Amino acid sequence: MSASPGAHPHPVVYWLAGFFLLLIGLRWFERVNLYIPDRVLTAHPGSFGLKYEELHLRAVDGPLIHGWFVENEPGSPVILMCHGNAGNISYRLDKLRIFRRLGASVLLFDYRGYGRSTGSPTEAGTYRDAEAAYDWLASVKKVPPGRIILCGESLGNAVAIEMALRHKPRGLIVESAFTSTVDMGKLVFPWLPVEWMVKYRYDNLAKLPRVGCPVLVMHSRQDDIIPFTMGRRLFEAAREPKTFFEMRGNHNEGFLETGAAYVEALRDFLHGL
Repeated sequence: MSASPGAHPHPVVYWLAGFFLLLIGLRWFERVNLYIPDRVLTAHPGSFGLKYEELHLRAVDGPLIHGWFVENEPGSPVILMCHGNAGNISYRLDKLRIFRRLGASVLLFDYRGYGRSTGSPTEAGTYRDAEAAYDWLASVKKVPPGRIILCGESLGNAVAIEMALRHKPRGLIVESAFTSTVDMGKLVFPWLPVEWMVKYRYDNLAKLPRVGCPVLVMHSRQDDIIPFTMGRRLFEAAREPKTFFEMRGNHNEGFLETGAAYVEALRDFLHGL
């Protein structure tokens, strides 16, 4: 029997339409809050008198990944730095200078869609971008795994942890990390079934216990974005040898507010490897 003229759709149709609109909205919300790239580079290592190599590396699936390599003394440890979700590598020059003063070489790279890197970021894509940087160190610079220390901040911890699982670095630095994006989603939307709505999961808590190298976990009680308890959970899940260092200050500027103690914690970890 056909519907009579002017008949309205069944309420279930409206419910389904609303559900899919909500899902699309959540996916959009997830993406714009997870990845906050800036295309404009505000400075470069040369701005601070540092010699550097400018890199344009091809990721396995095509995008060109832009980076800077600042080399220290021959044989020095090499920090492969995976930055957070906002800005680009030019925002991380303070940390580059700290590692440089500690005697390390540093490779900074931008994920696809950030700075001068082409493409658009995804979870799998950020891993491929880090692989391009790691492969360059191994194949071009001939840096052995025993000299590479992976360093993450915020979202970049997920990338650094993934690389630590795929390779055998000398150490891993986990700074201001979340346990997973699902856990972060539950903080924002506690009433929603976030587990099956989140696309990019970045499950650090599941991965970190399988990392075999020494780990330094750093977090602040005053972190205004990622709860301190997440840092503690990650530390408790990590294998020995491991170290926990409590920072001060907010999520983005905590390393500066912590000051000399932050630098000493990094020095102690690097010298202990």
